[in-house]
Formats: sequence, C-alpha cells, structure tokens
Amino acid sequence: MKVLKRAPLENDPVPDLCRACKARHRGICGALDADQLAELSRRSHKQVVEAGKTLLDAEEPTTSYSNILAGVVKLSKMLPDGRQQIVGLQFAPDFVGRPFSPESSLKAEAVTATVLCTFPRNLLERMIEQSSGLEHRLYLQALAELDDARDLLLTLGRKTARERVATFLLMIARHTPKGEELEGEAESEAGFDLPLTRAEIADFLGLTIETVSRQLTKLKSSGVIRVEQNRRIRVPDMELLAAETGD
Repeated sequence: MKVLKRAPLENDPVPDLCRACKARHRGICGALDADQLAELSRRSHKQVVEAGKTLLDAEEPTTSYSNILAGVVKLSKMLPDGRQQIVGLQFAPDFVGRPFSPESSLKAEAVTATVLCTFPRNLLERMIEQSSGLEHRLYLQALAELDDARDLLLTLGRKTARERVATFLLMIARHTPKGEELEGEAESEAGFDLPLTRAEIADFLGLTIETVSRQLTKLKSSGVIRVEQNRRIRVPDMELLAAETGD
C-alpha cells in the first residue's frame, strides 16, 4: 500500500526546517510563535558533528547556542593539572549553552554523532528578552539540570557501585528513542549503545574502570541486562533495572 505524504499547507507559516524537527515541541522552540520560528530558521543551521568534537570550550567566547536534535553531549570541568570530571550529560532536546554569559564555565563535547540546530547567540538572547514563554522554557531546563546535578550528588555520595552503574544505565535507557528493532516488543524493554567508554563511565560515577566492568558483569549475570558486542546493552525489563538503582 502506497503511503502519500501530506503536502505542506500553502498558508502554513512554520518553516520547513522547524516543521520537520521532532524535537521542536519538546525543546525551547516550542515556546516560539510562527514569526519567531521563521526568523530563527533564517539564521540557524542544522549540522551533524562527529563524536569527540568540542561544541563549547570553557572560558572561550560564546558566539552561538544549539538545540540537540539527536545524540549525546557530555559536560565536563577540568582542573589546572589536567584532571577532568564529567558533571552532566545532555540529550535531545536539551539546550547547549548559557544565555547572557560571554563564555561557558563548562566544556561541552559530543560523545556520539550528534545532530544540532545552531543559531547566533545575539539573536537568541534578543528573543529571550522579547518572549516570556522562551525565558520560561529555559528556566525550566535550568531547574531540570539542577535536579539532575542533585541526583548525581546523591548517587556519588550514597549509592553503592552496583546502584551507581544501574542508575547510569537507566538514565541512558530513558533518553534513548525506541528504534525500529524494538517494534513489537514490550514497552518495558529497551536497547541502546553505551555513549561513553568504560573509562568515561568510571569518571562520571566516581568509580574505577575495573569496578564498572565488574558491576556490568554482575548485572548481566543477574539477568538485569544483556551485553551484546561489548557496548550494546539490552534491558529485558526496565522495572527490574529501576529496582537496582536504590531509588
């Protein structure tokens, strides 16, 4: 059966780029009206960046901001002696950047192939001043990031190694779109590729690489996860994984 695609309405004021964006309604752009979307679309561009590319560097001038459309971005801070701490992860449709600040205090780096919608800093900051809805969306994201930081503090300060690894896996599973390969399977199942190396997971969770590997093996032996091709994780029952987090 041939499926006909709906032709864009002639009077539809939403730009094609924005209409096709799956993250628009969930991200900050959901607060913009058609005219604002049109202006943003004229001065923004969609780009795919490879894993390892730096999006923002600490203490470097910020000239643009981005919305994550797909992929994973890590936020980290570096000590003068070169030691690094991953302090957060971002997923679609998170906003990358810190409005009204001339520079970033964090380094933002793509850890997977990442799709971004990037726009000039001065344009977005002007729109924030003009739109209370946009300002409200950014405020809510800032609060969500604060909640995530507090959850990470709890994880690092009170959870066991097994609970920390389970918490990390649950976070990735919940932020991974369900792909076609899982169609027909139960809603409680999930599958994803680990976006971080074991060394990065260890850094993020305050563990050693050996401890991370050992806890993954234990979760696998308990039937909580299945490990396929080293970095491919299958979760047969999300509720079972959630029970391992200690929350």
